[in-house]
Amino acid sequence: MKSIYILSGLGADERAFGQMDFAGADVSFVKWVLPDRGESIEHYAGRLLPQITSPNPILIGLSFGGIVAIEMAKQIATEHVILIASVKTRNEIPFYYRWAGMIGIQKLLPTHLLKTANFITNWFFGATSESARALLKRILADTDPAFLKWAINQIVCWRNTASPARLTHIHGTADRILPIRFVTPDIRINNGGHFMTWEQSEEISRLIAGLLSGF
Repeated sequence: MKSIYILSGLGADERAFGQMDFAGADVSFVKWVLPDRGESIEHYAGRLLPQITSPNPILIGLSFGGIVAIEMAKQIATEHVILIASVKTRNEIPFYYRWAGMIGIQKLLPTHLLKTANFITNWFFGATSESARALLKRILADTDPAFLKWAINQIVCWRNTASPARLTHIHGTADRILPIRFVTPDIRINNGGHFMTWEQSEEISRLIAGLLSGF
């Protein structure tokens, strides 16, 4: 049985994968911990490693979780890394995010506004169904403001230029947070948004099952 460790998106948890089917795999969800003051993403990834108890695990990272999964894969041997709605290197982060990071705009963001679900957040995340909108609202409300501010800073200032050799990148063609024109995925999900682990859960589940059978 394959040992899979899943890293959810920014401030999210296993609820983002609540409609997916991982039958036949031993699945664990990596829990976010609060970052230390001034902590780098590399050091933070290392502090999560005690949660990885199987040798040569398969890491699945959603959005920000994909960035952390890559940083973890630099520090341990992995069988495979699967990214969903994420980026492999800093070059795939939209230039306007990187530009914001260079001048420090992200430090001025009022995090309380980012924690409030509305038609704008629903549009950006691609939460179209009633159940997706309700879940996104709960996830945003539960996100720790300090973690949110730290993580946004880590994303826009990420310096990584290399990706693991054994990696598969799944991305939606309708992703508005990380537009597909900036990334080079291995698998494209037609009309998939940033919340496609919920909205296109059956298709993503079939893809993951097919990938696991080939490892």
